[in-house]
Order: sequence, then C-alpha cells, then structure tokens
Amino acid sequence: MTLYAIIFYLLAALIIISTGIAITRRNMVHVVIYLVFSFFGTAMLFYLLGAPLLALLQIIIYAGAVMVLFLFIIMMLRVEAPEISMFPFSQWVPAAALCAASVVLGLLLLIPESQLGKPLETAIATPSDFGFYLFKRHWLTIELVSILLLVALVGAFHLGKSKLSAKSEDPS
Repeated sequence: MTLYAIIFYLLAALIIISTGIAITRRNMVHVVIYLVFSFFGTAMLFYLLGAPLLALLQIIIYAGAVMVLFLFIIMMLRVEAPEISMFPFSQWVPAAALCAASVVLGLLLLIPESQLGKPLETAIATPSDFGFYLFKRHWLTIELVSILLLVALVGAFHLGKSKLSAKSEDPS
C-alpha cells in the first residue's frame, strides 16, 4: 500500500468523522465548524485525486461562501445556544484532533511525488473542458440549484424576521 492510498483512507475517515460529529451537535455554530472540516477534507481528497480545480472550488464555494451563508442564517434565526460560559474539554478534543489530522494530511500532500512511489491514477481534465461539459450538459441543474438556494435564503430571512417582529410586539 502506497502513502497515497494511506492518505486517501485517512482523508475519508476524517470526512466521515467530522460529518458524523457535525450531525450530533446541538450548537449550530459547532455544526458549521465541523462541516468546514469536512469540506476541507473533501478538497484535499480532490487534490489527491488530481483535480486541483475542484479542490479550489470546494474551498471557495462550500467552505467559504456556503458556510458564511449558513452562519448568516443562524444569526438571522437567532438560534439560542445553551447557557455555558466556557466550553467543556470534551468539546475541544474532537475539534483539536480533527484540526491536527487536517494539518498533517495537508502537509503530506505537499511531499514531492518522487519520494512517495507510484502515484494514484488520475483522470485528467482541464478547467476549460470541465466548464464546457458542465454548462453544456447540466445548465438546467445549475440554474435549479441556484433557485433552490435563493428560496432557502428568502425562507430563512422570513422566519428570522417573523420571530424578531413577534418578540418586539410582545409587551413582557
């Protein structure tokens, strides 16, 4: 088994663990943080498999824009966090472990290929080929997803606004 295969399995475990932790948390900000770990792991996986453009898009679009959108929705909905002044140690351990694993795996991806043996087989496609294929065959899907995201954002804004107006009308 080559080092690339080991990195692949470790990245897959990192993605599964961070996503599993994300769906078991009650605090929505913690959910967003663990999903960012998952998205960064997916980006490293894309890079490992020879798709640096997809890795970059994963970081820019998902770990950047979508997570900021989720944070805005959480702030607009005014989700109440549990009343804990300091986070317990049991919540710091998984975050620190996932952070350390992400850093180590990211540094392993920077090792030159000549020192790792046989690299994984990759499918080579230029960014222009990918863009041409995507917008020629799947343009309707892209437009439907953008409309779906817009409807979700408007719905979250409406829910947050109605809760805010209900609180301001309450005399107590």
